[in-house]
This record gives sequence, structure tokens and C-alpha cells, in this order.
Amino acid sequence: MFYPDKKVEKEKKWVGKNFSKGKNIGMDPFNEFPLSNSLSVPRSQFSNETAAFASGRIDWKETPEAHIFKADLPGLKKEEVKVEVEEGRVLQISGERSRENEEKNDQSHHMERSSGKFLRRFRLPENAKMDQVKAAMENGVLTVTVPKEEVKKPEVKAIEISN
Repeated sequence: MFYPDKKVEKEKKWVGKNFSKGKNIGMDPFNEFPLSNSLSVPRSQFSNETAAFASGRIDWKETPEAHIFKADLPGLKKEEVKVEVEEGRVLQISGERSRENEEKNDQSHHMERSSGKFLRRFRLPENAKMDQVKAAMENGVLTVTVPKEEVKKPEVKAIEISN
């Protein structure tokens, strides 16, 4: 392919060279992707190196009894993960995955596994029992259960219609 602009050709070589070394050079296709029902964390709190891990995959489903969050956190121990409840009915899940130490003579050819800190926040509805949140970790999956208050059906009183 012919590139009339030498600068473009030089940049393409640089991008190719750095991608082959496993470096994240700041290209994040999900940078402006909106997340519904969650509070986003300012991107400046995380380096580009941790962007993939910072936006870890979390499912939130609601059953008649509870709100259930499931987060895939492969390779993390429960001691490396924090689940907190903040004022205003905010559930916060955070943690850190450390980068493996490389030996002096080792050379990486391709690196996709992310490392660094992650943080996700979710504003819960008013029916959440914030004082009864439970969390469990099994096989790299964190499950957070937030019980719901029973929905009280409004009392219906029939009104007699007069003439």
C-alpha cells in the first residue's frame, strides 16, 4: 500500500511495533460506551493499561427476592476484592490484579491479560436492603446478593357512591 505522507507510514510502524509487544497504546473502542444503571468512574482514575480490567464484566439481575450481581474475576482471590455499600444506596465492587513478575531473561511476545485496579459502582433501587448485603466468591466469580424489601400492596378500599 502506498502512503504519500511519511509521517503516517512512521506512525503505522510504531503502532504495529508496540501492539506486537503487548503494549496498550490508548486505543479503547469502548471509551465512550454508555453503561446503563451504573455510575461511571472518571477514566482519569485509571491508566490506559488497566482500562480493560477497569471495565470488568458484571451482570445484574433482579429476582422477586433480591438483586444479584455476578462479576467474572478470574485469577483473583477474595482477599484482593472489596465489596462496599456507600451512602445513597450505592454498591461498590473494587480490587486489584497484580502484574506477574517477569524474569530478567524473559521476553514477552504477546500480552492480553490485563492487570491493575478496577472499580464499579451501582446505584440500587429504594427496595434494596442495604444492611443485608452478602458476597461470595467461587471459581473466579464474585456473587453479591442484595435482598429486597417486600413490596406492600396498597390497601384498596371500596368507596360507596351516593345518589
